[in-house]
Amino acid sequence: MTTAFMTPAPVHTAARHTGRARLWWVLAAGWVAHVALRLWLYRYHTGPVANPDETGYLLAARWLAGGPGADLTGSTFYQGGYPLLLVPIFWLTSDPVLAYRLVAGVGSMAAASAYPLAYLLLRRMGLGRRAALITAFVAGLSPALVVFSGLALTDAILPVLVLAWLLALHDLVAYRSARAGAVAGALAAFAMAAHLRGTVVLAVCVLAVVVVTVRGRAVASVRGRVVGPAVAALVSAAVVAAAGKALNGALGAALYPGGPRDLSGLLVSRLTSLEGQAWALSGAAGQLWYLVAGTWGLAGVGLAGAAATLVRRSAPYRHRVLAGTLLLTTLGIAYASSAALPDEHRVGNYVYGRYLACVAVAWTLAGLIVLVKGGRLAVVRHALAAAGLLAVTGGVAAWYAGDRLERYAFIAFDFPEVIFLAGENDALDLVEASVPALVLLACLTGAAFLTARRARLLVVGVLALIDIAFTAGQAPARPSGADWLPTPPPGRVAVDKRVRWNIWVPLAYRVSWTQIEFYSGRPPSGACTAVVPHGTAPPAGWAATGRGGAQMGWTTWANDRCR
Repeated sequence: MTTAFMTPAPVHTAARHTGRARLWWVLAAGWVAHVALRLWLYRYHTGPVANPDETGYLLAARWLAGGPGADLTGSTFYQGGYPLLLVPIFWLTSDPVLAYRLVAGVGSMAAASAYPLAYLLLRRMGLGRRAALITAFVAGLSPALVVFSGLALTDAILPVLVLAWLLALHDLVAYRSARAGAVAGALAAFAMAAHLRGTVVLAVCVLAVVVVTVRGRAVASVRGRVVGPAVAALVSAAVVAAAGKALNGALGAALYPGGPRDLSGLLVSRLTSLEGQAWALSGAAGQLWYLVAGTWGLAGVGLAGAAATLVRRSAPYRHRVLAGTLLLTTLGIAYASSAALPDEHRVGNYVYGRYLACVAVAWTLAGLIVLVKGGRLAVVRHALAAAGLLAVTGGVAAWYAGDRLERYAFIAFDFPEVIFLAGENDALDLVEASVPALVLLACLTGAAFLTARRARLLVVGVLALIDIAFTAGQAPARPSGADWLPTPPPGRVAVDKRVRWNIWVPLAYRVSWTQIEFYSGRPPSGACTAVVPHGTAPPAGWAATGRGGAQMGWTTWANDRCR
């Protein structure tokens, strides 16, 4: 009798192990598919296209690997967290083209990791295994995970970092896990070491840990199990934050000997004046508009769902914590980044999507959860709230910016989702971009409203079609023509201080064997190449090479002694 009752157990155990192994194989295959897509999209990229940002990170990584740096005094400080991940690349090769291709590969692998992380988050939020697998895979095609994944930017890793942080924070709250607490604290502190937006992430993380701990100590059943995870989170955050501060201090001393661009005075004036507050709040509204429009309305649905979850006491406590954490992080980043942003006379000063791209995937998942799991009435309410948020934030941004949206420089790199929505790549019209976003939101909402809950994956199918159309528009054309900035021959390279930054910054990365030097007057006698403004006559001992031209604004001289 005992044998009869015990024999099925190994069968069920084996079945569970088989199912788990099959699940990880599916996740691995999806990850590989996402990596392959991104490698194909960025197959023609051989060097930085977003200067000076990409070059700043690449130079930092090269210096950390023991290679030559650059003098970036007066430029924006590019923090060392992300470049630290690229150091092994510059240990492997000093060739700038190969190194950049490997950087694109690292970014592609990081972005593809959003798929398994999104799956785990969706499972934590109550979705079934099959629904979570499909939904997470489609969410991995979000623009925030496609646009930046092949570039040398912190934005290539921040969305995945935020997902991992939210997952660890959930497990800290749900399971009182010290390991999850240590991971959450370390990830938040690393985010701060990687970008100023991470300062908001760390502050919200510490606040969330403190709130969870205080509440837990007030509940007798869990009083003894909250202190350990909280201590683990705070200690790991402190250790990683200290290491990040030391890293950035060393990087600043080496690459910014005269100091980086200082925006602290601007930030103080923005925070302490009515005019500054108007700038900061309207800029934050513009970022929220872009967040909702750039996720086809799903972020707006998710924001409405998070707000409802936060105030609904019947909602699971872990879900309320995640909702509040993500809301605070989003609003904090939008406000702080806008307050610290100088007026550069570009449209992106008033409506911008890059700063909130790090939370866009999380909000996409939140919106999908509402549409897939909510009742029909709830779906309609949340969609209307998303449409209202889009209209209000867009209206505030348009009211404050006024005709500056037409007069100021429109940089297409700042608006990939808007260009997809409006079909224009040289101007921003908030109404023309909002209407298609609302249409797409209506399609997603209609797919949820017209189907039973068991068939709600139709919503995910509609989203897949939208994201595929967007991704297809990102497919690159084969480059044509000669290289606009040929790499100089070996030897010391000197740059006339009158040469514009958009020439010498990318050149600093291409010159991989030495640090470029700056001079005034006559080039240093030991230099082999001098980069000068076009039309400048070479002195004795130097010969014009004919490179560059009047249109490019630069040319080079060669030192006769180096021939």
